[in-house]
Amino acid sequence: MPEALSILLIDDNAIRASIIEAGLREAGHTAVHIVTDIDEVASQIGMIAPDVVIIDLENPNRDVLEHFFALSRIIERPIAMFVDKSDPAEIEAAVDAGVSAYVVDGLRKDRVKPILDMAIVRFRAFSRLRKELEAARSELQGRKVIDKAKSILMQSRGLSEDEAYSLLRTTAMNQNRKILDIAQALITASDLLGP
Repeated sequence: MPEALSILLIDDNAIRASIIEAGLREAGHTAVHIVTDIDEVASQIGMIAPDVVIIDLENPNRDVLEHFFALSRIIERPIAMFVDKSDPAEIEAAVDAGVSAYVVDGLRKDRVKPILDMAIVRFRAFSRLRKELEAARSELQGRKVIDKAKSILMQSRGLSEDEAYSLLRTTAMNQNRKILDIAQALITASDLLGP
């Protein structure tokens, strides 16, 4: 039995939408919501709160693609996009926008489930990498703040680097706060007091 997912299917062509819906239902997905009015997509996403979005576009123009790419950056959900024709610039724009699966001329009922599964796995992997990158950036930024605070203590109190760090750490423990918070407070106070 597949994972119970709420799936939003966006397609302005009822016949094509029924092909994808049939593939999803055969794969055991029962919560399939179809939107045929492209202008209503944003409000429908808000109301339905889908786990996955499938977009089927026959011959999308650049404005329609840009609309969906902008939308995909906002919703942070796995997105599988089916198009009939594409060029390398559109594919690159889709990947940059976070589209998890971009399928050109591949709309067949039997391909819907594997493509959906791949979009979900790829989205999860990308999300995990993005979180790891964000954590690394945050840690680097924190390190810079602590280094700046140590530098202020070394200059103002004539401490060694180890002594400055020890003072920050001890102060943080005594105040039951994070060392980063103490370092940031020291930098702010130093900026207020001036040179």
